[in-house]
Amino acid sequence: MENNLDMITPENHPELANAEPLEIAKTLVHVLDMKKGRDIKLLRVADQTIIAEYFVICGGTSNTNIKALAGEAEYKLGLCGVTPHRMDGYSEGEWIVIDFGCVMVHIMNRDSRDFYKLEKLWSEAEPVDISDILVQ
Repeated sequence: MENNLDMITPENHPELANAEPLEIAKTLVHVLDMKKGRDIKLLRVADQTIIAEYFVICGGTSNTNIKALAGEAEYKLGLCGVTPHRMDGYSEGEWIVIDFGCVMVHIMNRDSRDFYKLEKLWSEAEPVDISDILVQ
């Protein structure tokens, strides 16, 4: 991952408004990882659905943590010129979905993730290797 993602700040951030969906997705993975997201997965779903090209799936440890992860993703991507079209589930904080157009982010608590099994539901999607991004 590029070094300019190590510290996305108002003064130092990549411009992603016209970036490829994979770059946006990898930036989201990095942001969630830096905020201590758990068991992050990146799936290329473009061949299975028209709603997005990539899904980022991330676990959180509590409702507060899940809300913090969602807030961080929205804030940091906003600094990079990418704002979500919609966010759902924030008030409950159990499963928050953020729609960035080409990338959908699912931040879930353990119970929701175990029950809905998105990775299994989208098992025909191509997993993207993110081992070079994850630092936590």
